[in-house]
This record gives sequence, structure tokens and C-alpha cells, in this order.
Amino acid sequence: MEGRQIRLNRLFKRSDRLFIVPMDHGVTIGAVGGLKDMHRVVQAVSAGGADAIVVHKGIARRIGPALKGGDCELIVHLSGSTALGPAPNRKELVASPEHAVQLGATAVSVHVNLGDPAEPEMLRDLGRVSEQCQSWGMPLLAMMYVRDGSKESEFHPGKVAHAARIAEELGADIVKVNYTGSVETFSGVVSAVSIPVIIAGGPKAGSLRDLLLMIRDAVRAGARGVAIGRNIFEDQNPAGLSALVRRILDDPQLAERDDAYLDALCADWTAVSRGGS
Repeated sequence: MEGRQIRLNRLFKRSDRLFIVPMDHGVTIGAVGGLKDMHRVVQAVSAGGADAIVVHKGIARRIGPALKGGDCELIVHLSGSTALGPAPNRKELVASPEHAVQLGATAVSVHVNLGDPAEPEMLRDLGRVSEQCQSWGMPLLAMMYVRDGSKESEFHPGKVAHAARIAEELGADIVKVNYTGSVETFSGVVSAVSIPVIIAGGPKAGSLRDLLLMIRDAVRAGARGVAIGRNIFEDQNPAGLSALVRRILDDPQLAERDDAYLDALCADWTAVSRGGS
């Protein structure tokens, strides 16, 4: 078995559904709530059942103790840009798969914003990183977004499906995309590729029910997991919320669960939260 498959198996060792918590936001927008104490939040989501976290290389060097002894894997993010710069959607490579191997990573990730004027360069970088990952036996997670200036494009089923297909065509092992809003439309995204598709958590959800509903419907459509960042690490109880997401993903009957089931989970969560647990 080649190294890349061994590492992929580590990511999916709990179940067929992958739960990633991206925490690479510090480069883009700074030390937002929940990410000021990285050791605490990494330990929390790991205890809650996250399969992996995504961080940049500098953080990866410091959080080893927080991952020690757990089942949470390290994904090193290779690209970045800042909200302070003139072109925040232009992602530049800031690390390499080789360095990620040295840091003990299980996988790497690259972010591409399609429709941006810098799209050609970002696609070039994705292709080059894919080749390097092949050499190093390193799985590649492609975070693919459609950002052409239209908010509708970010969730357009045809464009999101195209984004997923680009990731597969250029060598990614897993692709992360926005959820398109319905089981029917997202089924089309999943069927456009043969690699695992996971959904982005997006901005802070309006409610816990909205978040759980999105996860359930994405799984119904064939999604293989989620990558939820701010909705997890900005919560007052990231360990508890991670455990709830893990419970949802691991439910063998999730695709058949009705809205009443989700309402009951939300009620239980509210009761626990008010109780201070």
C-alpha cells in the first residue's frame, strides 16, 4: 500500500464520513474568537471527535502536544492571503508538501478561488502541488470556491460541480466545496467526481438547526463529510459541538432522519448549554 493511501486511511479511520475543523483563519483575518488559545481549541475538537484540523505551518510546529495521544490528524494548509492586502482572493503558496512531511502532517490542503483574476496562477499552483504530493505520498485536499464577484455563483450547482471536477482533474484526493442548498442540486455535484466530496461549514450559521440540517442533507446527497471551522471553534463549547457533529456523521440512519430528529437534538443541546455542561 502506497504512503498516500495509508495517510488517507488515517483520515477516514473512524468512519466513512470525514470531520475536519479548519483553523487556518489566522493568516486571512487574524486571531478571531476561538483561535487565540490554539492548544485549548485543538484539544477540544480532538476530544470531540474531529478527524483532522487544518492549520498553517507555524501553528503546526507548536500544537504537537495538543494532538498527542489523540485520533485527530494534522493537515497543513499550503496557501494563503490576507484581508489586509489588495487582492484577498488571490491565494499564494506559502508552504510545500515536503515541509508538511517534516511537520508530521497526514495531508495538505490548497485553496483555489475560481473566477478571480488570479485563477490561472492558483490552478497552476494546485497542479504543481498535486505532482509534489504524488512524490511524497501525501494526500491533497483541494478547497475549491467560485468567487467571480457574484454571491450567487458561490452556490450555483453547475459552477460548484465544475469546481469539484477541476480538483479531481488536477489530482486532488478530496475536494471541499460549498453546499448548494438542496439534496437534488448537491447530488449533481457529488456525481460529477469520483473523489470524496466534503462541504464547507461556511460563515457562522444562523442556528444550530441550520447547521445540522445542512450536514444531514449533504450526506443524503452523497457528501463524504464536512469541514466546519468558525461554527465549531467560535462556539462556547467546541468540544461538545464537535461531539454532536461526530454523532450526526456517524449515525448509520442519518440519510433517513427527519426534521423532528434534528429538532430533538437541538433541544437537547440547548438544555445542556444552559446547564453549563
